[in-house]
Amino acid sequence: MPIHEVHLTTSAMKVVALAGGVGGAKLVDGLAQILAPENLTVIVNIGDDFNILGLKVCPDLDTVCYTLAGVANPDTGWGRRNETWNVLESLAAFGGPTWFKLGDRDLALHLERTDRLRQGKSLSQVTYEICKAFGVGPRVLPVSDDAIPTMVMTTAGEIPFQEYFVRQRCEPVVTGFRFAGIEKALPAPEVLTSLREADLVVFCPSNPWVSLDPILAVPGMRETISTQKVLGVSPIIGGQTVKGPAAKMFMELGIQPSALAVAEHYHELLAGFVMDEVDTDQVDAVQGMDILPYVTNTFMNTQSDRRRLALECLEFSKFL
Repeated sequence: MPIHEVHLTTSAMKVVALAGGVGGAKLVDGLAQILAPENLTVIVNIGDDFNILGLKVCPDLDTVCYTLAGVANPDTGWGRRNETWNVLESLAAFGGPTWFKLGDRDLALHLERTDRLRQGKSLSQVTYEICKAFGVGPRVLPVSDDAIPTMVMTTAGEIPFQEYFVRQRCEPVVTGFRFAGIEKALPAPEVLTSLREADLVVFCPSNPWVSLDPILAVPGMRETISTQKVLGVSPIIGGQTVKGPAAKMFMELGIQPSALAVAEHYHELLAGFVMDEVDTDQVDAVQGMDILPYVTNTFMNTQSDRRRLALECLEFSKFL
C-alpha cells in the first residue's frame, strides 16, 4: 500500500505520539513535518530522568526538544549539534564524575531547568518554556510532573536506569523493571485531555520496556489510551534494534526479540501495527491478534525518511 501524497484530512488529524529515545524522536520529527503544530502532542517518558552534579537531567524530553528544534547531534541523535566539552574536561581535572557526557550547550539547559524547578515551577511548565525558547511548535509534555525513576532489576541487583544504560553500558543481565513512585504519580496537566481529543495515538518506535512502559504505567494512562485508536511502530527490525538495548532486554527476559514480540507486548491496546519489510513473515501472526499490520521500510536515516514513514503511518491509520 504505497502512499505518496499528503491529504488535507491527514494534515488536519489530531495526533498524540508517545515517545522516548532517539527512534521515538525521529518519528515525532516526521510527524511534525506533516501535521500543523497545534495538531501534534508528544507525551514523553521521564523514567530516564535523574540528578547529577545537582542538576535535573531529562534525556528523553531533551532529545525530543532538540530534534524538533533541529539542533540535535546528527551523529548520535541525542545531545546538541556542534557541542563543546570544556566543562567536562575541567571537571575531569578535579576528579569529578564524567561518565555521563554533559556538553557545554546541553549543560546550559540543565542549569536553567534546575533553577526554574527550584523556583517552584512544574516540569511540564519548564518543558513548555524550554520548547518555546527553541521555537518548537508541537506541544511536548512529560507524562507526569512527579518523579518516576526507572529502576533496572538485574542479576547483580537493582540499578538506576542511567547507571545501567550509560555507566555500565547495558552489560548487566536484566530480570525486570520497576518505576519508583508510580502508584502515586499523576498524569501532567493536559496529558489525558490531549489523549481524549486525539484522532490517533501513535506508539513511536521506542524501547517498550524503558521508554513506553513508564508512560503507560502512570495511573490513568492505559485506561484512557484503551478508548482511542492506537497505532504502534516496531523498534525491532529483523530481530535487532537500530539503537539501544531493547533486543537485549527481550532476550534476557526470555522473549525472542522480534516485531511480533513488540506487537504482543502492546496487543490489548493496538488497532494497527507498522513493521519493517524484513519482518513480513510475521504478518499473519500479528493479524491473528486482531491487529491490522502494515509493512514498509521503517529505517529513518534522513529527514525525508522520517517524513515518509510518518505519512505512511497517518494514511494507514485511516483503515483502522
